[in-house]
Amino acid sequence: MKHKHYSNWMNFNQAKHFILILLSIGTLLSCTTKSVPSFQENNLEQFRPAYHFTPAKGWMNDPNGLIFIDGEYHLFFQHYPDSTVWGPMHWGHAVSKDLLTWEELPIALFPDSLGYIFSGSAVLDEKNSSGLGSTTTPPLVALFTYHDPKGEKEGTKDFQTQGLAFSLDKGQTWQKYEGNPVLKNPGIRDFRDPKITQITQANGKSTWVMTLAAKDRVHFYESANLKEWAFLGEFGQGVGAHGGVWECPELLSMNSPDGSQKWVLLVSMNPGGPQKGSAAQYFIGDFKKGTFTPDDTMIRWLDYGPDNYAGVTWANIPEGQNRTLWIGWMSNWDYAQVVPTLTWRSSMTVPREISLFDVDGTLLLKSAPAKELEKLRGKAYDLSGNESLLPSAAVEILAEVTRDDNFSMMLSNELGEEVIINKEMGLVTVDRRKAGKASFHPDFAAAHSAPMSWTANKLRIFLDASSIEVFVNEGELVLTSLLFPSSPWKKLSVQQGLKSLEIREVHP
Repeated sequence: MKHKHYSNWMNFNQAKHFILILLSIGTLLSCTTKSVPSFQENNLEQFRPAYHFTPAKGWMNDPNGLIFIDGEYHLFFQHYPDSTVWGPMHWGHAVSKDLLTWEELPIALFPDSLGYIFSGSAVLDEKNSSGLGSTTTPPLVALFTYHDPKGEKEGTKDFQTQGLAFSLDKGQTWQKYEGNPVLKNPGIRDFRDPKITQITQANGKSTWVMTLAAKDRVHFYESANLKEWAFLGEFGQGVGAHGGVWECPELLSMNSPDGSQKWVLLVSMNPGGPQKGSAAQYFIGDFKKGTFTPDDTMIRWLDYGPDNYAGVTWANIPEGQNRTLWIGWMSNWDYAQVVPTLTWRSSMTVPREISLFDVDGTLLLKSAPAKELEKLRGKAYDLSGNESLLPSAAVEILAEVTRDDNFSMMLSNELGEEVIINKEMGLVTVDRRKAGKASFHPDFAAAHSAPMSWTANKLRIFLDASSIEVFVNEGELVLTSLLFPSSPWKKLSVQQGLKSLEIREVHP
């Protein structure tokens, strides 16, 4: 897909300059578990999402170990079940057959003598290269970071190591590997979040590659058996955004619009995002023999909203689906532990399909809502005049933009609270300065903007009890934001630029 004017508006030097401007602007300005009903239905628990995943209780952050097995999507996640603030990390566990309705299962991995269970990934070892299962019962193998709180308190640098667990019953129960840790720390304080992928080499042989965060860069390791790892190389020193520690990296093979293979490296970072706090950047280039070579040094952000972090993709998606399926943690470390929820903290974004697209010869990454979300659509409501009452606090809004490319709409309630979504002067903005509860953090009430020099044709907006996700042109630009209105949103008003608009009830 080609979009005019991009290269004239945003060359590499201008891109760097614009990021500084955007940071200045920022300064001025869930699917529930089956056992937990949404507050819209019974008014029991304010802010509980209707169709975004949340834990039944306790703290949640990064998605972990995402894998598809025998018709089920497994979602593991960073979890502290005993409190609504961060603590000793476990791997929580939920499953879904459709990405829409989730069933929360017993905790998968508990802390042990080696430390807390930090983020990681899971793969199906189909040929039993690890020897932990058999060819008839191939193991699921999880690689994760052990975080030793005692070592951290004592001031050592090697308190994070990589551990392994495996499952022989399709992820229902897990056993820790007796040889843990499988990768020791070379003396790097932030050494974590292994993401495993299997790469077929030119000679036809396959190897496992680990992408690991190492403070301000990424390390690559390889293994033939998932238990013994050899260092390949590193990437990131002096490249990309470096306002904070790099986390949750992932290496992906993807096809560009012209059919050629490209490698995409996702890297979350905290702090230093374009809207303050945490965010995810990405690089596009080539990967050979442990070396990642980016096509350019332009800084690219996966989501320009303040509340999308640590996202990763599902492993083992059937080839027939022909997609890369991804989900993120819908929060920001600046205020994640003080948002005004009661028995639980944090939700996931809606699942998304990520792919490459072309803007005047420059490749970018888009993230479109997963196709399954269309199944949630209930009754449709058209705009009456310039405004419409919302049928629920959980809706999808679909709109077409007029030819002048600018637009503006507002969501509001009877208390005078409002959130504005617009595009003006090449910036798409979600303004939550008057969107409800915000006193829990001084930076929460803000307007968040993103550059979009090409034409905006369509909008898809997913509104839930405590969030809004704005997708422009099916994810060519995305802004994800938490919102905490004192009363559910009641009305949608269009101020300019939309030639059609439809509101759909969302029924999980």
